[in-house]
Amino acid sequence: MQPPVPHLPVPSERQLRWHDLEFYGFLHFTVNTFTDKEWGYGDESPGVFNPTALDARQWARTAREAGMRGLILTAKHHDGFCLWPSRYTEHSVKNCPWKGGNGDVVREFVDACAEFDLQAGLYLSPWDRNHAEYGRPAYVEYYRNQLEELLTQYGEIFEVWFDGANGGDGYYGGARETRRIDAQTYYNFPALWALVRELQPNAILFSDAGPDIRWVGNEAGYASATCWAKMHPGGIAPGKVDDLNRLGWGEADGTEWRPAEVDVSIRPGWFHHPHEAPRPLDELFAIHDASIGRGCCLLLNLPPDRRGLIPDDDIARLREYRAALDARYGHDAAAGKPAAASETRGDAPVFAAANVTDGNTDTYWTVNDDTRAATLTVDLGEPTRVTAIRLEEYLPLGQRVEAFSVELRVWDQWLETAVGTTIGPRRLLTFPALKTDQVRIRIHRAQACPTLKRVSVYTA
Repeated sequence: MQPPVPHLPVPSERQLRWHDLEFYGFLHFTVNTFTDKEWGYGDESPGVFNPTALDARQWARTAREAGMRGLILTAKHHDGFCLWPSRYTEHSVKNCPWKGGNGDVVREFVDACAEFDLQAGLYLSPWDRNHAEYGRPAYVEYYRNQLEELLTQYGEIFEVWFDGANGGDGYYGGARETRRIDAQTYYNFPALWALVRELQPNAILFSDAGPDIRWVGNEAGYASATCWAKMHPGGIAPGKVDDLNRLGWGEADGTEWRPAEVDVSIRPGWFHHPHEAPRPLDELFAIHDASIGRGCCLLLNLPPDRRGLIPDDDIARLREYRAALDARYGHDAAAGKPAAASETRGDAPVFAAANVTDGNTDTYWTVNDDTRAATLTVDLGEPTRVTAIRLEEYLPLGQRVEAFSVELRVWDQWLETAVGTTIGPRRLLTFPALKTDQVRIRIHRAQACPTLKRVSVYTA
């Protein structure tokens, strides 16, 4: 029996690898850390950058202990200060007191990531409030040169992050004026993306609207309850409410695979500010369930302090968070349990319902081509205290499900405990604890014959 025809669009291999990451970290660290600003103006002296105990290994170890699978460093933020000794500017670590001007934060960062088995990503701000030529053609060449430096000197990069803040007031080499640019055309992003593809073919490209992954439309830590991994190309100008909402929802009829990344900081600010504290544990839980739990990847910012270390309070909160996640989602009561479905594609064992509990990410359950609604039931074998369900579609065949519900059998009666629209990469549904011996997934509507590769049932 042949598998279903892919329901277009479908993710590329690099996008599939990205989906599997689920959780990784951001490191916002530059002159702003020492001036107590969020956005540096561009006139900051390199002399202010002087961490007393910078330890990139501490960053990587903290991320690894928290369950992250990668880290992204702000190699250059809007202030224009470079955390590596770029040969194209003097506004960099080569002219700061740290290590007598002989340091390279990017090098220490990527080496630490390698040591702790984390993937390394880099953020290079298109806006530069320091550079005298910003807003003119010469700056675009400068930016391209710096991008090439970063992508050729530091090994494999898993994600390149292009910020959406572009143009405004700045120092600009002493001009101290406001400069406006057309962000759609000024940087020639297609040429920059082509450069990344050439130098780092496995890297994911992030910007507000792609081309590989998109912004979710907010920095509060949540995705929309309906979240398609599909979008139509172009036409996004974040700042308009309609476009921000569209970034959150995605588009059911989208023609390109552009899933959403959720970026949020563990503190109120993106850079470390001494007066701020990490978010409470329940807020981090809510972020987890509204980002990873709605099919996105979570990019959680961990800002190092003026020592060059992630603060102790943040580390303690992350350890609480990891322990609580493991307690809540560490045991899958459905693993290896029998499953049955209203229909199996061609009655072929290769597409059987049991595939959703076999722990194999390459197997899946599906139905015949004309079927758009179906049910699948997992037998837990005995009454089990259930608090959450996780569902995943088989992404190589595309995103299909438009409406579904989850039912638990309680005292021989089926009780609807959750309803939803999209599933996609993953959907996590939580509810008050109930004892049940069977869980039933109802697919009410799908764009093409539905697929599921995983059903997990969690007990607190």
